Amino acid sequence: MVMESKDHYLEDMLSQKKPVCPHCKEEMSIWEVPPVSFSDGLGWGAPFLYVCFNDKCPLYESGWKELEENFGQKASYRCIKYKDSDKFECMPVFSPMGGTGQLIDNRTVMEQEVLKQNTIKGFSILTDCYLSKDEITITRMLLDTAEPMRVRIKAAEMLGDIAGMEAIDAIRNFDYKNNLLQKQVEAAIKKLHERHFTRECPYCTEIIKRRAKICKKCGKDVAGV
Repeated sequence: MVMESKDHYLEDMLSQKKPVCPHCKEEMSIWEVPPVSFSDGLGWGAPFLYVCFNDKCPLYESGWKELEENFGQKASYRCIKYKDSDKFECMPVFSPMGGTGQLIDNRTVMEQEVLKQNTIKGFSILTDCYLSKDEITITRMLLDTAEPMRVRIKAAEMLGDIAGMEAIDAIRNFDYKNNLLQKQVEAAIKKLHERHFTRECPYCTEIIKRRAKICKKCGKDVAGV
């Protein structure tokens, strides 16, 4: 099963028509779930939901009285819907402002659109570089923190396919500050060694032949290590 990244999930929601709340017939908003568990403690199950934030919604208006009378709680309900579900559900809110801090507003949508366009542009450049074996540009894009993360991860993957051994020193000691990107770089380095029948000396990290018995730099015996 392929898991969607958070960016992919939001991008998919932004491309879809927003659902209409069945209680008030108003268009629902995209809401980023908070980093806390919900209901049974197992989490929300999605990074974003559709939520009705219409304060005139019958569900929201009647919820205050219902929860006060039945449970002694000053709270109400907001109608919610998951991206890939046809069902509408409810979540509790404990103030009129509850949950509004995670609303995806127009500024956020604009930022996501810019990210999307930069990602498309980056992928296009990477494709041309891959076909022309331009590992220098691909390496630059991998190390450029201004590039979208998906572009940098793809750049690392491509380097594993086409780069020469000199690329290892250029990408090995960079501080990537992202676990997924770091893992992809490590996978690329591993693939480079496999392609060129090399490995790193366990003592000095010098690149040596896979079948070497003595490291050419530190002179240590590396046979069987």
